[in-house]
Amino acid sequence: MKAVVMAGGEGTRLRPMTASMPKPLLPVVNKPIMEHVLKLLKRHGLTETVVTVQFLASLVKNYFGDGEELGMELSYAHEEKPLGTAGSVKNAEEALKDDAFLVISGDALTDFDLSDLIRFHRERGAMVTVCLTRVPNPLEFGITIVDEDGKVDRFLEKPTWGQVFSDTVNTGIYVMEPEVFDYVEADTSVDWSGDVFPRLMEEGKPIYGYVAEGYWEDVGTHESYVQAQADVLEGKVDVERDGFEISPGVWVAEGAEVHPEAELRGPLYIGDYAKVESGAEVREHSVIGSNVVVKSGAFLHRAVVHDNVYVGPQSNLRGCVIGKNTDIMRASRIEDGAVVGDECFIGEESIVQGNVRIYPFKTIEAGAFVNTSVIWESRGQAHLFGARGVSGILNVEITPELAVRLAGAYATTLKKGSTVCTARDHSRGARALKRAIISALQASAIDVRDLENVPLPVAREQTARGSAGGIMIRTTTGVPDSVDIMFFDERGADLSQAKQRKLDRVYARQEYRRAFPGEIGDLSFPSSVYDSYTGSLLRAVDTTGIAESGLKVVVDASNGSAGLVLPSLLGRLGVDSLTINPGLDESRPTETAESRRAGLVRLGEIVASARAAFGVRFDPVGERISLVDEHGRIVEDDRALLVMLDLVAAERRSGRVALPVTTTRIAEQVAAYHGTQVEWTTTSTDDLARVSRDEATVFGGDGRGGFIVPEFSSVFDGAAAFVRLIGLVARTQLTLSQIDARIPQAHVSRRDLPTPWAVKGLVMRTVVEAAGDRSVDTTDGVRVVESDGRWVMVLPDPAEAVTHLWAEGPDEASAQALLDEWAAVVDSAGH
Repeated sequence: MKAVVMAGGEGTRLRPMTASMPKPLLPVVNKPIMEHVLKLLKRHGLTETVVTVQFLASLVKNYFGDGEELGMELSYAHEEKPLGTAGSVKNAEEALKDDAFLVISGDALTDFDLSDLIRFHRERGAMVTVCLTRVPNPLEFGITIVDEDGKVDRFLEKPTWGQVFSDTVNTGIYVMEPEVFDYVEADTSVDWSGDVFPRLMEEGKPIYGYVAEGYWEDVGTHESYVQAQADVLEGKVDVERDGFEISPGVWVAEGAEVHPEAELRGPLYIGDYAKVESGAEVREHSVIGSNVVVKSGAFLHRAVVHDNVYVGPQSNLRGCVIGKNTDIMRASRIEDGAVVGDECFIGEESIVQGNVRIYPFKTIEAGAFVNTSVIWESRGQAHLFGARGVSGILNVEITPELAVRLAGAYATTLKKGSTVCTARDHSRGARALKRAIISALQASAIDVRDLENVPLPVAREQTARGSAGGIMIRTTTGVPDSVDIMFFDERGADLSQAKQRKLDRVYARQEYRRAFPGEIGDLSFPSSVYDSYTGSLLRAVDTTGIAESGLKVVVDASNGSAGLVLPSLLGRLGVDSLTINPGLDESRPTETAESRRAGLVRLGEIVASARAAFGVRFDPVGERISLVDEHGRIVEDDRALLVMLDLVAAERRSGRVALPVTTTRIAEQVAAYHGTQVEWTTTSTDDLARVSRDEATVFGGDGRGGFIVPEFSSVFDGAAAFVRLIGLVARTQLTLSQIDARIPQAHVSRRDLPTPWAVKGLVMRTVVEAAGDRSVDTTDGVRVVESDGRWVMVLPDPAEAVTHLWAEGPDEASAQALLDEWAAVVDSAGH
């Protein structure tokens, strides 16, 4: 006997899940509903099957093909227009005309005994046998009454409660003889129970009803879809589940990684190659698709998550359905009954309320509160650029596809035939993305100079040698699973706001320029990059006195790309040096605060035992440095800024120094003592770079290890800062601890407070109002100055749901008290 699987329905009630996927392909415990149906048919010997298709037919055909993988023979009957339940089967008449056949829906989940149904049909000599089942609520189904012999007395389609006379409903599963086609008009919309069966009954044809035992769920609503998953997990329906039951009710498929410290409470299912991190909690009736990542601190309960979804840390998913390829960012909440379509982006700390529908390809911005369905509008992200270029989680937010589009957009903002420098850190992720970027640039008529793995300052300096711009890919500082794609202008500096907006516009409109075959860009690999960089650095920065001083220094390259430039630099400086950790470590492209601290402690031990003048530790991309004095004591970053400022100001005796407004006001005293003045900038590195380009500027720094040496460049450069420091120490013949000792102690405290995006504006207004008649500085954020000189600064973070606070007082207790006072102001506005 052959079977017919009806797979042509649109599943309108299940939108947005069915907006880009036909209902039969909706996964139930990681297998399409129709796959469960086909496996049921095979179990009962019905291996020759015709599939009727209409809505998104190609997706069904592509998935199941000819059925060989299932051990079946599948053929397809295509409807050009909806033909109804009978019309679509009539469309397959040619394949079914020789023998009785079974009709079953491709989107209902069941484990009925089809063999017994067929036996019943044959024993009764029926023309049609209707498979019936009992349900508690028959309103959505066609009711069927049968006599004691099983013959059908009466049908009623979708009754009201006033018309309900039975709880046996039509499941849409039939066994039929080919004569039934005589009652179905070709190429016309015809239904079995509404049109054909009444005619057969009028003519007294044998129509029987078989009341089946077992499970049957017409997956027609979101509620029944979620319920079907729970029923499979509970074992209420007899269907196949791939994988292993690692503990009662906890099913894990092949290749899935579940951390021992993840909390799993079954029944639940984790798909193949999914990853559940420590601290994540996955609770009852949750289904996690293939290649899904569930980050630490995430909570899922009755959540159905389709394939390739990223579930961010601290996110909360309850009773919802998440479409494939969707990214759910940190601390998002998706409530009971909500459905998120395929390929959506849910920004961090956003809330999607219960029963909200978000259609495919939509972006919900960070901090948004969504209480109505998002159907038409796209709600695109406001800006690509953050504080460090375009940043995000590798292969979640930053994919090779995104890198290609970004590079294409950047190339479109430049003239054809321009040259762009590309560079990367020593991570594998950066290497893979850079290759994609190079291809996109060349395809947009841009010549590429690929510097490969170089320190960030070298990439900037090389870009400034005649290129129209540059792109550097590096691992986000302190976040090993994230990357930054940084764009440079022709000076090697970060793109200006205006150029960022231009790139944003081209990217958003997807108006990329393409090269003709003869215009494809060239790719070159410049040689002697480090020698030319070192040469220009040593020509620009004063190195007098170094060779004669006999200074001994210890340099820690921290297994990063800074180590690549040091041999050339230290050799030409003529200084006695010991380099530690020079080799590249691909597995550690960035470092945590703890590993950085441990590295500094070790450096201090080596400096003290080697009796060196000081030690310098580079960050992995050579942009920032940390210092250790001659006794091996760590010079904290904020003190290192004052030490360097004191040395520079004492030597120059004039000019300006560029410092962010969050720096201690002790810096003003140090600068003024030596006849220089401070120009306060915002906390953005762009602003520091802008001021540092002025001829009068002699120094810049951010208090976090970033130093600008204006005579060489206007950007943070660890190697330049190192060369300048050696020269200054050699000429003053003072040790770092002696310089540190003559600078007054500063007491600046800092705190970060979580602040929902929706109230950031309110927080800042509240701070200004609370300042009253005190002096207020709005260079960046709001800085409130007390009459006694103490100050507090409140600054909302541009990329995260956080507000930063700094406070300075004459002692630690005073700074803390001021911080507490203003933290309470911020908290009161944020709640």
